[in-house]
Amino acid sequence: MDLISNPISNNPSITFETPIINNNMAMISPPSSAISTTPTTPSRYENQKRRDWNTFCQYLRNHRPPLSLPMCSGAHVLEFLRYLDQFGKTKIHNQNCPFFGLPNPPAPCPCPLRQAWGSLDALIGRLRAAYDEHGGRPEGNPFGARAVRLYLREVRDFQAKARGVSYEKKRKRPNNNNPKSSMSTAMITSSASTTTTS
Repeated sequence: MDLISNPISNNPSITFETPIINNNMAMISPPSSAISTTPTTPSRYENQKRRDWNTFCQYLRNHRPPLSLPMCSGAHVLEFLRYLDQFGKTKIHNQNCPFFGLPNPPAPCPCPLRQAWGSLDALIGRLRAAYDEHGGRPEGNPFGARAVRLYLREVRDFQAKARGVSYEKKRKRPNNNNPKSSMSTAMITSSASTTTTS
């Protein structure tokens, strides 16, 4: 905003400073105290998704022979997941280990550390979303391939047995404290009883 002196026509000795708005300005900007100086930061999920995507793209570049994203298939995703196992932190007992199936083993054992199923499952979900965001066709998404889904199911089942933990989905319980829900349930049961008595 430029300021110029504007003499008053009645008294040439009095001047005011009058703002002149440039043609480039669509509107007068608010005072600087009202402007947020912090840019919006991506969520933790978005940051993790970006890091995972960059890691996968780096894996493709280092692959022998190097792979381009359109050439990537479910088999390459499985190679990537097996490659990641070496960086795992979860003890997965072998079937011949005496602690196989024990959730809290009493002593250390030489069984390998692997990626936990939950980590792999979340990783695939993030990579699947990132693939779509980077222009991939949903029907050609290698992270949604049947082979990847089957692999994750096998990992989940084996780790559940090996670690002695259950990965069953928790069922949602109906909320009895919700008045709307209990009212609709009461209406359903009352309408059912009136139809049976008629």
